[in-house]
Amino acid sequence: MSTILIVDDDPHILDVVAFTLERAGHRTLRALDGDAALMLARTQRPDLVVLDVGLPGRDGLAVCRALRAEEQFADLPILFLSARDEEIDRVLGLEMGADDYVTKPFSPRELAARVGAILRRSAVAPQARPVSLSFGVVELDLGRAQASCNGAAVALTAQETAVLQVFLARPGYLFDRARIIELAYEGRIQVSDRTIDSHVRNLRAKFATAGCTDVIETVPRQGFRLGACTTSLRASDLGT
Repeated sequence: MSTILIVDDDPHILDVVAFTLERAGHRTLRALDGDAALMLARTQRPDLVVLDVGLPGRDGLAVCRALRAEEQFADLPILFLSARDEEIDRVLGLEMGADDYVTKPFSPRELAARVGAILRRSAVAPQARPVSLSFGVVELDLGRAQASCNGAAVALTAQETAVLQVFLARPGYLFDRARIIELAYEGRIQVSDRTIDSHVRNLRAKFATAGCTDVIETVPRQGFRLGACTTSLRASDLGT
């Protein structure tokens, strides 16, 4: 049983989402605003957060930013809910570290499917997969869902981990966006090309901060492939 924190200022939406997820076998926590959400996250340590963007006061983006700033929540799966369906809003949410983005009005069954897919991607199942994947200075420990660059940990979301695994599993293979979606998203849930671009951009930024500036290569008008995965920094030099 997974514990899911639902954050929305509309009590009706809270009831609908909680009912849907509880029927799917999950335990739910509820918060009506950002401050209550942060308090529950810190005290209850949920397995996933369903987070409304348009909260009063501290909005969902600010809550996401606050959670990602704390090491214990660096890889906590977050699914955004929003009444805004503009592409720029979805891209912004994903670039802030969300694992998925659902617009209102939404299908409760689809929401439950997306939550289940995120939880499965973040679950530890080492017996079904190789222990680790690596190329150059980049390594992905699949048992712990932990990425590293030259020995230094790189905090990734569950979905970023799934995308990185696609590339590390086939070094040199050129993936178009449709193929990445097929391999990195369970159930072939509808995902836009811009979503993949956002995840690739996040991976590049995080590995560049750790010293690896060539983790993923863009092939114009074709797609992406794993880069050389080199670094000019030693793990002991990071942060200096």
